[in-house]
Amino acid sequence: MRLAANSFSDSSARRHGLLWLACASLVWLSGCVQMPRAPTDGVAIDNWSGRLSLQVQSEPPQSFSGGFEIKGNPHQGELMLNSPLGNTVLAARWSPQQATLYSGSETRTYVSIDALIEQSTGAALPVAALFDWLTGKDTPSNGWTADLTRQREGRIQARRLQPLPQTELRIVLDTLPR
Repeated sequence: MRLAANSFSDSSARRHGLLWLACASLVWLSGCVQMPRAPTDGVAIDNWSGRLSLQVQSEPPQSFSGGFEIKGNPHQGELMLNSPLGNTVLAARWSPQQATLYSGSETRTYVSIDALIEQSTGAALPVAALFDWLTGKDTPSNGWTADLTRQREGRIQARRLQPLPQTELRIVLDTLPR
């Protein structure tokens, strides 16, 4: 009888463990961002992917690191940020009319991609200059200094000391720039 009781508890524990795993998987999947498909007009767009790290010396300090994929140009595009496990945790789409941030089940609209980034990170990132940096063009931007000495290796670093908050952006591209 003791064997039967142990078999029952092992079976019950196994079912309980599988139920817990299924529930955890559903919660994990519900946290993934789903961005509606963008209309395409047949125009080829630039596409970069890799890893990025953003450090903002605000109060309190903020930082983000993870994978990214960015498509488009400073005027129209999409950005997806991924966790180290590869889940999309945040997505953004912008056009000349507006920028939209998708985070979990929440959607927020901003007047521009610049406003979206500044309000989300606490620091103004130079979107137009960033697209130039990705292609190797050293475009200056309000207080930002880009180090493109390793851009051909797919590595970009940019810093802003003034105006505050001090901010550092590091990018490592998966594919080397054209």
